[in-house]
Amino acid sequence: MELAHSLLLNEEAYNQLGEFQKAEFIFEWLRFLEKLLPVTSRADVREKQKKLAEQLISLLNSSPGPPTRRLIAKNLAILYSIGDTFSVYQTVDKCNELIRSKDDSPSYLPTKLAAVVCLGYLYKKLGRILGNSFTDTVGNVLKAMKNAESQGRYEIMLGLQNILNGLGAAATPCHRDIYKAARSCLTDRSMAVRCAAAKCLLELQKEAVFMWSTDLDSVASLCFKSFDGSSYDVRIAVSKLLGTVLSRAVTCKQATASARQNVRKISLDEAMELLATGFLRGSSGFLRASGDILKGISSVSRDIRVGVTQAYVVFVSTLGGQWLERNFSALLSHILDLVSQSHPKAIQTQMDAICCRRCISFILRATVGGLLGEKAQIAAAKEICQAIWKLKKVVDVVMSDGNLETRIGTTDVTASQHVFVCALHELGSLIHGLGTTAAPLLQDSSTGVLDAVISVILHPSISVRLAAAWCLRCIAVALPSYVSPLLDRCIERLSALKSSPEAVTGYSFAVAALLGAVKHCPLGIPHGKGKVIMTVAEDLLCSASQNSRISIQRTQAGWLLVASLMTLGPAVVQHYLPRMLLLWKCVFPLSPKDLETERSRGDSFTWQVTLEGRAGALCAIKTFVSYCGGLLTDEVIQRLLPPIPCAVDLLTRLPSIHKMYGNALKTPSMTYRHRLYELLALLPPKTYEGKFCAILKELVADFTATDNQMAASTFLLPPLCHQDDLLLLGPFLQETDHRFIEEQLLLGSNIAGGSLEYDPYSIYEKAAEGDSVIYLNSPLVKQSLKRVSMFKILLQCRLKHLASCKGNLGPEEVRRPALTLVMGALESNNPLLRCAAAESLARLAQVVADSAFTAGLAQVSFDKLKSARDVVSRTGHSLALGSLYRYLGGIGSTQHLNACVGILYTLSQDSTSPDVQTWALHSLSLIIDSAGPLYHVHVEPTLSLVVMLLLTVPPAYAEVHQSLGRCLNALITTLGPELQGINTAVSALRTSCLLGCAVMQDNPDCLVQAQAISCLQQLHMFAPRHVNLSSLVSCLCVNLSSCYLLLRRAVLACLRQLVQREAAEVSEHAVTVFLTDINIREVGLEGALLSLLDKELDQRLCQDIKETLSHMLTSVAVEKLSFWLKLCKDVLAASADFTSVASVDTTQEEEGTKEDDDVLTFESDERSHPFTNPKWSTRVFAAECVCKIISHCENAGRAHFDITLAQERKQRDSRGDFLVLHLADLIRMAFMAATDHSDQLRLSGLQTLLVVVRRFASVQEPEFPGHVILEQYQANVGAALRPAFAPETPPDVTAKACQVCSAWIASGVVSDLNDLRRVHQLLISSLTKVQAGKEAQSQLYNESASTMEILAVLKAWAEVYIVAVEKEKTKVMHTPDGLLDLVQADLGTLSKLWLAALQDFALLTLPSEYASQLPVEGGAFYTAETIENARPHYHNSWALILYATALWLTSTGFLVVDPDEGVTNLSRPVTPTTMCQDSSSRAAVKSPEDVNTDIFHLILGISVEFLCSPRSDSAMENITACLHALQAFLDVPWPRSKIGGDQELGVELLNVLHRLILTRESPDIQLATLEVVRQILFAAQEHVREKRRSAEVDDGAAEKETLPEFGEGKDTGGLVPGKSLVFATLELCVCILVRQLPQLNPKVTGSPAVKAGKPQLLSESGSRLVSAALVILSDIPSVCSPEGSVSVLPTILYLIIGVLRETAVKLPDGQLPLTVAASLQALKGILSSPMARAEKSRTAWTELLRSALVTVLDCWDPELDEVSLLTAITVFILSTSPEVTTIECLQKHCIEKFKIALDSKDPEVQLKCYQLLLSIFQYPNRAVSYPYIHSLTPSIVGKLQETEKTKPENSAELQVIQEGIKAVAALIAIAEEEHRAYLVACLLPLLISFLLDENSLGSATNSARNLHEFALQNVMQIGPQYSSVFKKVMASSPTMKARLESAVKGNQESIKVKTTPKHAKNPGKSSSIQLKTNFF
Repeated sequence: MELAHSLLLNEEAYNQLGEFQKAEFIFEWLRFLEKLLPVTSRADVREKQKKLAEQLISLLNSSPGPPTRRLIAKNLAILYSIGDTFSVYQTVDKCNELIRSKDDSPSYLPTKLAAVVCLGYLYKKLGRILGNSFTDTVGNVLKAMKNAESQGRYEIMLGLQNILNGLGAAATPCHRDIYKAARSCLTDRSMAVRCAAAKCLLELQKEAVFMWSTDLDSVASLCFKSFDGSSYDVRIAVSKLLGTVLSRAVTCKQATASARQNVRKISLDEAMELLATGFLRGSSGFLRASGDILKGISSVSRDIRVGVTQAYVVFVSTLGGQWLERNFSALLSHILDLVSQSHPKAIQTQMDAICCRRCISFILRATVGGLLGEKAQIAAAKEICQAIWKLKKVVDVVMSDGNLETRIGTTDVTASQHVFVCALHELGSLIHGLGTTAAPLLQDSSTGVLDAVISVILHPSISVRLAAAWCLRCIAVALPSYVSPLLDRCIERLSALKSSPEAVTGYSFAVAALLGAVKHCPLGIPHGKGKVIMTVAEDLLCSASQNSRISIQRTQAGWLLVASLMTLGPAVVQHYLPRMLLLWKCVFPLSPKDLETERSRGDSFTWQVTLEGRAGALCAIKTFVSYCGGLLTDEVIQRLLPPIPCAVDLLTRLPSIHKMYGNALKTPSMTYRHRLYELLALLPPKTYEGKFCAILKELVADFTATDNQMAASTFLLPPLCHQDDLLLLGPFLQETDHRFIEEQLLLGSNIAGGSLEYDPYSIYEKAAEGDSVIYLNSPLVKQSLKRVSMFKILLQCRLKHLASCKGNLGPEEVRRPALTLVMGALESNNPLLRCAAAESLARLAQVVADSAFTAGLAQVSFDKLKSARDVVSRTGHSLALGSLYRYLGGIGSTQHLNACVGILYTLSQDSTSPDVQTWALHSLSLIIDSAGPLYHVHVEPTLSLVVMLLLTVPPAYAEVHQSLGRCLNALITTLGPELQGINTAVSALRTSCLLGCAVMQDNPDCLVQAQAISCLQQLHMFAPRHVNLSSLVSCLCVNLSSCYLLLRRAVLACLRQLVQREAAEVSEHAVTVFLTDINIREVGLEGALLSLLDKELDQRLCQDIKETLSHMLTSVAVEKLSFWLKLCKDVLAASADFTSVASVDTTQEEEGTKEDDDVLTFESDERSHPFTNPKWSTRVFAAECVCKIISHCENAGRAHFDITLAQERKQRDSRGDFLVLHLADLIRMAFMAATDHSDQLRLSGLQTLLVVVRRFASVQEPEFPGHVILEQYQANVGAALRPAFAPETPPDVTAKACQVCSAWIASGVVSDLNDLRRVHQLLISSLTKVQAGKEAQSQLYNESASTMEILAVLKAWAEVYIVAVEKEKTKVMHTPDGLLDLVQADLGTLSKLWLAALQDFALLTLPSEYASQLPVEGGAFYTAETIENARPHYHNSWALILYATALWLTSTGFLVVDPDEGVTNLSRPVTPTTMCQDSSSRAAVKSPEDVNTDIFHLILGISVEFLCSPRSDSAMENITACLHALQAFLDVPWPRSKIGGDQELGVELLNVLHRLILTRESPDIQLATLEVVRQILFAAQEHVREKRRSAEVDDGAAEKETLPEFGEGKDTGGLVPGKSLVFATLELCVCILVRQLPQLNPKVTGSPAVKAGKPQLLSESGSRLVSAALVILSDIPSVCSPEGSVSVLPTILYLIIGVLRETAVKLPDGQLPLTVAASLQALKGILSSPMARAEKSRTAWTELLRSALVTVLDCWDPELDEVSLLTAITVFILSTSPEVTTIECLQKHCIEKFKIALDSKDPEVQLKCYQLLLSIFQYPNRAVSYPYIHSLTPSIVGKLQETEKTKPENSAELQVIQEGIKAVAALIAIAEEEHRAYLVACLLPLLISFLLDENSLGSATNSARNLHEFALQNVMQIGPQYSSVFKKVMASSPTMKARLESAVKGNQESIKVKTTPKHAKNPGKSSSIQLKTNFF
């Protein structure tokens, strides 16, 4: 194929190929040429033009296939447009000559067609250059059309379309001729030709004025004729033509009109009248229509009606949204008029009426729902409402009119019903779409929407009553706050008007519809409503028999209410279950005998009532089973079952009852059957096994009944065919945007589409996934669906069930009839039946599971296919082969596969029958899919076959192309990743796949294009490098707004895959594409997708769009930050005019600040908006995107949240973009969303605000140090929050706002208390609401909604209080204006409410077995009935409330204030006093001690319960809050004493904390845990100390010997695991230490012997954890008895010294690592423990401590830090009793280490060594210090004497000398008198040698000068102290004396010079050193 990539055709290579390869080669060359020509230089093209043109024209003669001829034509056109045009006329003549040719043979046809296509493209590209030749060409083409067959007519029409497109107005002379030709083609028998003609006429009308002026009527009637018997594609094309022509006619400009006098502009009314003619009279024209009416000819065919409906939509859509806004009222009255009594013919039968109603609903939905923004939709809803009022008045007049004309009136009433239904449906759909945005519409009393809808509930027609109920349901779903009031209103009217049949049915429908809406309202309805409804239902059922006039209505209404109540779910239904089961039991006779006697009694009417009641009961049970699965316990099932056999018996007797009582029972008995089948389909088959035979007999009778054959096949078969096989049946069963009306065409003329009146019970059912509201009213054709559920059981569910449970079908006699049935159906004329039969055959084989049987079946099909010639058998049996393969994998052998493939190859090339080709190819695709790797041998020939067919099958046979696409897709999947290969074979396969995709992309059929896209998607997945991304993306963008749903879905599925891998590239390629309807260059692909999301109604597609955008956002949002934020802002601001701007103004008045103006006033940037009036759901998505962008920026770097850094980087690189620079926009977006009318958007806005506040709270404002950047937006935040606290706001919005309030106050952004008060005031208002108690709660929502709100308020206050307390702690001194003071005022109330909430939470966390102990009336904030709904809200907020309560208790020191103060206004005063008591014992007042104990156990219980088993999804902040609460709690002595005194409790707590450490890796949680452990240990210490103290006091000093031992370990020293606090603490510490330092575990290191590895520096968090654990370790001995301390000491010492050894890393500047400092501190704590000196443990401790010292001494290693080890030795020497360290060998060893350190080359080590020695020298016990003094003084003095010669170079060396001098000076002070003189004599000369005279002082270095000052200071001190020695020394050395004098003199001079004397700095006493030495 590479040889095909050249400018000229490589004829040499071409001639060597076979016939089929030639076609492929040519196509590849032409594809390449099409891309190459435009980028080749003009000179090169001209040079080769002649040769190239010859090659292309010669190809015309070689019978090219459809795709090839199109490419030849395109290339010729491009060639002439780039090169010279002089030879183009010869080409045109050549083409005309080919067309004129008299050769009519089939082999010559492709050449003729190629010539036509060629002419079309030449004229399209070159246009008027060919101007003067076009008349001949057009004439020639039209002449050829007269005797052309359908392919010819098709190509000629498309060719003429291209010619018209290229010539524009220049083609006027031929317009009429073309028009005539196209007219005849528009009613052609070939659908493809009709489509082509419609496209041609659409092109023609752009210039041919007569089409939309003089000939408008004939164009319209022509289109109506074209609709007759049309296909979906024809209806799309022709409706587009008709709609466009009419819209041109209505809007044509007057200017053109004056130029041509004959043009008339028609009015809107006339245009709509024209459409109405088609809708009402069809294609019969104006004159014949009246004759038809006289003859009584049947109504208009449905396809015309559906076509006209689509034309209406195109007409309005073309005129656009603004036009619709202006003319809506005219359009509405016209459309509603179509189903009114003025056109009785349209609604003469119920079937026609329903079909028309669906059409009207579709027009309104597609125009009003799709084109109008929210404001305009509200206006439209008002118009519809007015229309309803008008109709209502007419009906009222008729109903109240009692005179003679009433008879005429009733026809009025029945005729007006359809208008009502349409108006109510559209009103409902509009409000449903608007959601809470519709609130102003319903509050507007002048419109009276609710009154209008409710007034219609009493309409005499049941359809209208149902439609009104449906409309109420839509209102309820949109505005949940209306559910409860509407229910009350309807129940009240139902009870009041019990005796009116209309009221009983109407209001019961309304109540059922409203109950159906509750599951879509998260806030629910008050629990008590269920009780009321159940009572009303029981009342209706019981009173049904009292009044025969309304028995049926009451029975139906009663069961409808019971059934709809079941949708409220288990939580509600469980309370009414016994009552419902009782009703169920009573409705059926108890035994067959009773049934028999019943049959003989009664009349037609009683049977009607009975059947209605039983059908209702069955429906109620069915709803119960499907909605309350949780309640279906074995016991309940046992109570459900008894009536079922009786119900089935009644079913079998229905025909005889029917005979007895006549036709009146037809409908009730149908309903009864349907209900019973539905229930049986839901129940497990085991439950009615005994009745199988009876049920099957009934089913067979139902299916073979003649009256529903058609309906059954249409609706019952599709679910039984395999989903993939339905594609064979054309677009009828595929999903399209027009499905709602297209469904009508599937039905016979005697069946209507779905309508509620066929099954009122569906009014409360779940909405089908993803359907818009309008679809909800189409539970399809209820009458024909009566039997759908059970047919599945009969045929395939049985087979499927058997296959899945490895069952078998039973004996041969069962198998044979089944097989006969299926084989017969395989050759049925109904394609649906053939599909179902093929599926059943395969299932049958799967169940029999016998390879011989399967092979037999396949053989039958083989034989049939070889012999049969008719289309039906060949299609059926070819599909049977594919289905068999699908379910039975390999069917044994490869030989079988070969046979299948061979036969299907042959069939798929049968060009005489496209149907056979389609089915055979589809079957082949199934085999390819199922065969997997086995198919590899066939891949190459199959691929060749597919490509060959793609190149040769005419495009009119779209279904063949679709099957080819499926084959290609399956082949690509089979090849999979192999497609990436580089060898020639794979490369050839890959090229063929790409070539096949290219052919399909060029196909005019949209579904084929969709296949092409999914094939390319597969290719891109397996071999991304070989798919041209830019051309794929441009193809996707062009089809983004295709009118074919399946194509849009394919586009988005592909885009979703592409952006996961290469979002940035896809974005870049997309911007280069030009689209007419979306300016993709400005808004990018992202913007295009957002605007598509706004218009799209298909839920699955919307989901794909959202996912695609989310992937793009993840990949590129941070890089394209401004772009994304602008997109979101545009979407959110596009509706800003709709936002309540009032709230904006008030904030500005308050603030008057300038910064806010630009944020809050909405600039008039409306004109540049790419998004006009986006829907609220799109705006919610935009707000969610903003939150996602912020979180992605968080991971992208610090600069996004640091304004200084961001500005710096921006200056360095102007392309840099940082989030912090867009803060104003973020706030503005959050503000716009938070103040919208839509509640969902308010929630998203508040969430965005919350995220912004949390992320930006700490960002500093560089221009005003000490302030944060958010401070300037406080007015905006306040303004955004205020509306959420309005009284009518839903609880979920208020709850979210509370969260934002607390985050804002807690963030510390605003420090000024007066500014804070605004937001604080909002929280206070909420608190007041909480205090008002249960009575004051709103009755609009479920009780759990107020629980949510109350807990959100309490949680918000808790968060504020926690932050206030933390801030107070960090303050140095208390200031009166702190945040704490703000909260303090309400603390009394809050603390009680918090405790009440915690008590509730504690009750709710009890295991289910304690359910009986829960309070009957519920808790403080939840009711007993809504306990399940309340749980999640408590789980959400308990942790912070617990922490706040613990802090409050800490602040009061557990001294609870007067419990009765200020609780009177609580709904149920739960105060600490009344806690944990039941109501009976409330009178007994508890002592404060008891109250405290209760609180103690409550808090501890909640914490331990949670920490024992925090679920893996528990938020980390909950765990942290819980631990902090425990910390605060244990800060107070009283709780500590409780824990200290109860060892079991302490151990339990420690075990829980140990588990927490094991399961949570977070360092913060582990640190907090260790802090709690430390406090528990401290509590135990206090307890032991207290016991020892009191024992001493009691026993007196005399009996000290017999003191009992306190502390763990008692007399024996044994610690019991599980009971010992010390053991539990050790476990925990070891766990922490070993996790940070695994080397500490002796098992890891191999043996307990010390093996010094390389020390390591831990991370900061690791170091803090280890340090905390060491602190705890050092405290452990104090909790033990002396014997116990001996048991734990070795472990503790091992761990402490281990940490020292493993982490003693040398750091610069002589610092000690944190862990080393901690281990030294811990070591000191242990060594100075009183246990070391206690007489019982002294000896053992001494031994152990000596061993520890040996261990430290043995650690010495060059890797380790000497300083740390020396410090450790010093700690030992100074902190233990002398007997530990004074053993000679140990002492010697220690001295040795110091000597080595003194000789160290490192000044840091020397310095530290001197400091440590100084502290040892000064140790008061001489037995300890003297050996060191004796051994080390000579070395020190010697060292210092050496420094006389080498002066210090730097400050480090200087410090060493100074420390050395200090040590010697200290020795002088300690020395005995006789040695002192000697020491002074040694030191003085040394000091004097460091002095400088006045001359050298000026030029000396810093170090020398400092040393001089230090030495002089020391000399001045020593001189007076030891004057005699001093004088002696001076006398002995005159030079020294002279030196000293000059130094003193110089010093005085320098003091004089300094006018401001400075304190001599003493570098020796730096603070760091003090820190290092504080271990002793």
